[in-house]
Amino acid sequence: MKGYEVLNKIKEVGICAIVRGTSVDSLYRIADSLIAGGIKAIEVAFNTPGAAKMIEKLVEKYSDQVLVGAGTVLDAETARIAILSGASFILSPSLNLEMIKICQRYNVLPVPGISTPTEAVTAWENGAQIVKVFPAGVFGPNYIKQLKGPLSQIEMMAVGAVNLDNFKDFIKAGACSVGIGSELVNNKLVEEGKFDEITKRAAAFVNAFKEVNGK
Repeated sequence: MKGYEVLNKIKEVGICAIVRGTSVDSLYRIADSLIAGGIKAIEVAFNTPGAAKMIEKLVEKYSDQVLVGAGTVLDAETARIAILSGASFILSPSLNLEMIKICQRYNVLPVPGISTPTEAVTAWENGAQIVKVFPAGVFGPNYIKQLKGPLSQIEMMAVGAVNLDNFKDFIKAGACSVGIGSELVNNKLVEEGKFDEITKRAAAFVNAFKEVNGK
């Protein structure tokens, strides 16, 4: 799937589940739980031991059901590892132009992190069609609304402290999608084997996204 196709899919599904700090042993059960709840995009954070192998496993088993991406990618070298592991999109908490360039080289969607209008425009001018507004929960939904005013051409994903209480507000403010970590894939739930709760949470976010979009 090409970069622009992945972007369209991310906009369509609206939610990216962030998997961080878990084990390979729990990976399939987490993925099954998320898919059962309607999640169709999963990001594996690269500060998780064995992240590259996790991406490979997810792509191998679930590529026909979910988009698989890499998160917490801080440089081009890590981006290349993630891409060769099969990631179809690359997210970073910061703006690294070399990361964007290598994604373009492999036709993989880059999602660089930004927190200012200058960073958003710099990312756009260097080829990024979507940016990750981080930490979105600190700035609040109105910040995205204000950014989208003069920068309506740039798609924005809200990431960081997004929960069910503020989720709809971020979408209404102009975020085309959100990245959700511990509010969705809570490692304590994983350790306790409460995968049905992860499915329940996933379904709640998916239903909220459908409500905002009138589906």
